[in-house]
Amino acid sequence: MKKNLLTLGLVIAGITAVAQTPRLSLFEEFTGENCPPCAATNPGLNANIAANSTKVVAIKWQVPIPSAPTTTWSLWKTNESEIKWRYSPSPAGYGYMSAWTSTDTPTGGINSAPQGRIDGGHLWAVPGGGASSNHAGNGNATLFNAASSFTSPFSITMNRAWDPTFSSVTLTVNITASANYTSTGALVYRLVMIERHINFATAPGTNGEKDFEDVAVKSFPTTQAGTVTTSMGTAMASAWTTGQNQTFTINCVLPSYIRDKSEVAFIGFIQDDGNKRVQQAALSNTVGLANDAKAISANISAVVCSTTLIPTVTVKNHGSNAITAFTVQPALDAVIGANVVWTGNLAPGASTTIPTNLLTTTAGAHTYSYNIIAVSGGENNLTNNKKSTSFVCSPVYFANPVVEPFTVVTFPPTNWAMVNSNAGPTWSRNGAVGAYGTNTGASKYDFYNNAVTGDADDLYLPPTSLTGTTSPVLSFDVAYAFYTAVPNNENDKLEVKVSTNCGTTWSTVFSQAGTVLATNASPVTAAFVPNASQWKTVNVALTSYSNSPEVLVKFVATSDYGNNMYVDNINLSQAVATSVKANTNNNVSFDVYPNPTRGETNVKIDAVVGGNANVIVMNTLGQIVYSKQVELTVGVNTLQIDAKDFASGLYNVMVESNNGSMVKKLTVTK
Repeated sequence: MKKNLLTLGLVIAGITAVAQTPRLSLFEEFTGENCPPCAATNPGLNANIAANSTKVVAIKWQVPIPSAPTTTWSLWKTNESEIKWRYSPSPAGYGYMSAWTSTDTPTGGINSAPQGRIDGGHLWAVPGGGASSNHAGNGNATLFNAASSFTSPFSITMNRAWDPTFSSVTLTVNITASANYTSTGALVYRLVMIERHINFATAPGTNGEKDFEDVAVKSFPTTQAGTVTTSMGTAMASAWTTGQNQTFTINCVLPSYIRDKSEVAFIGFIQDDGNKRVQQAALSNTVGLANDAKAISANISAVVCSTTLIPTVTVKNHGSNAITAFTVQPALDAVIGANVVWTGNLAPGASTTIPTNLLTTTAGAHTYSYNIIAVSGGENNLTNNKKSTSFVCSPVYFANPVVEPFTVVTFPPTNWAMVNSNAGPTWSRNGAVGAYGTNTGASKYDFYNNAVTGDADDLYLPPTSLTGTTSPVLSFDVAYAFYTAVPNNENDKLEVKVSTNCGTTWSTVFSQAGTVLATNASPVTAAFVPNASQWKTVNVALTSYSNSPEVLVKFVATSDYGNNMYVDNINLSQAVATSVKANTNNNVSFDVYPNPTRGETNVKIDAVVGGNANVIVMNTLGQIVYSKQVELTVGVNTLQIDAKDFASGLYNVMVESNNGSMVKKLTVTK
């Protein structure tokens, strides 16, 4: 491999001595919609490509690595035949060879993702490029500067024009040799239609990725045997002399699966199939359409506290002609409402925000969307006319307590709500898991499959009135394991936030992440499922919200692509409405044993100060099944509870005294 690197450097050096034209490098990424590392890599890679647009252009091939998306409209499926040819080994495919580093033995085809090629070669083979492997994350300014520093024996110009119906593009390609050149194999000009940016409302694969850039959607021309692509490109002469020229015209019909015509661009490149080297690349960028109204946003607060509201929508003139009229067709939870007609004069590039009709909704989570129709002059680009948003309606505040053990299949539970803005991996119910081994159900957050770093999803408790509650306490059980080893563990985060003004502002009352949140000391590389010992109970005093008539509480999970988290037995309550004390000091501690129990159990209380104490046992419905006042002495105090008449299940054991208050779980089995 080191010998190959030396040879490549000599070839490039030889070109440099006679070439005259600056090089625009081609970066090819082999990425996948089911590939979690791809989702983590692409945002940074896209930013680096954009920042070096005068030095590099990109084509993203959506390969079925580690597996193919099952949806028929996925990026892989819609262009499957061409992608197979580009990433497969010869003779069935183009024949790129995989060697992850310079010391690896080459194998046929692209066999991992996200993997990159620059100018048809390995990333690590670019002198001065700084890449140690073919990982696409090595696509940065250092690599792009190094690759583009070697001039090219060719220049390319591409001129494009829409047809009158905006259903095809004609490109006129002109190639001129700026130095003598003889190829080592067939010399081919390849032309790939890309979409500069694609946004899906729902991720097409399993890695949560919804935004894609520079996606290969069609190549021109191609040859096929049945439905199998056997070659791509236009043949060129193998030997060129300085000043030699070739011009040809390619008609590119847009495939039916184009998501947004205004994002259509073209990458052309000259490739020597003898050594796979790309000698020059060119970009024909996006060109606007004549009549194009684009949906920008549906404007509703994440939380609304009335069942009636008037949403607004924002529309942009994305075309070159002025828009004098359009119609907005709104929908609530996919039920179409009354149209709203707009008239005026919207100049090219301008936006307008307009109110829609009065909307009547119900408590809970909803989706609001709109579609732009009846655009003046016609609409050349229907693919960007829709937009949607999610919101939670909280018009009624229920009396506490909130007691949720997640034993019922319905999720979110009745009067609860969930917001998952990117439709990726999120909160769900797992019926085979429960706190401390009860296995009766728990809520789960799927950090394990959520590769979108920073993605935050909300789980809302029912809107709650704490009127008459003097010292409310929120308690819950949580289990979490991180994926990678300390100190490089992920920072998956769980927060609890409270609002008393219908979500206008939020206060964080609990926040833990990474090893602090973890209930397992070691990393877990398989999808985490907790056992009975891998749980902890959290108690959050909400004394500052005493007697608040309108309280919203939400659990917020923020992904750093670690491992699964489970939350169970969420309780917002006050055990004794007249005397519950907040956990403002640490003067009380107690243990419950045996736990689980089949009959009797002991409560061992360690008191710093003496005095009266209440010992209370509540079931998951918030009902008190045992209550006793005891006199504590300084030191260890033991109380025996007869639980033989308790039903099997999970209970909260609370100790309230002048020392403070604490809650622990007790499991009764029969």
